[in-house]
Amino acid sequence: MSADSRLPIGDSDRNSVRKGILFLLVGLAVIGYGGFDYVTQQQAIDSGVSVNATILETGVEADGTGSSTGVEHYPTVRFEYVYQGERYTSTKIYPSSVRRAYDTESAARDAIEEYETNTTVTAYTTPDSPGNAFLRTEESNGPIIAIGIGIVFVLLGGRSVLKES
Repeated sequence: MSADSRLPIGDSDRNSVRKGILFLLVGLAVIGYGGFDYVTQQQAIDSGVSVNATILETGVEADGTGSSTGVEHYPTVRFEYVYQGERYTSTKIYPSSVRRAYDTESAARDAIEEYETNTTVTAYTTPDSPGNAFLRTEESNGPIIAIGIGIVFVLLGGRSVLKES
């Protein structure tokens, strides 16, 4: 058989194109989400207003569903603050909506070791979203990781679509 001959095999080519298009769409959505989160994070850092916050509790949550190595650990901090006379509570360490994960519980604890219950710390909030204060004016790498994952999906989807075209 020649290399370019193809036997019709039902809808498998069409299904492959559909899967490729699905991968493209998912990839574009993830890239869009990562890009939006990156821009939002930058705006929050640039326009953040400092407020005094009281640490209410800290901890580490474990999740065994997201990592190939097993368990991911997420540091948690809940704090309360007042902005323009209104009392708010937040749990954001970084301005990104993507939480930072750690491979070990001790690494997650190290990330929040400076926050002790019933202590006063500086938090940052934005005038346009005062209920979403965060503790650190550092960029999270979560949006960049999301964009990278989205690019992989786009490349795989594009390859599948072009291969079957």
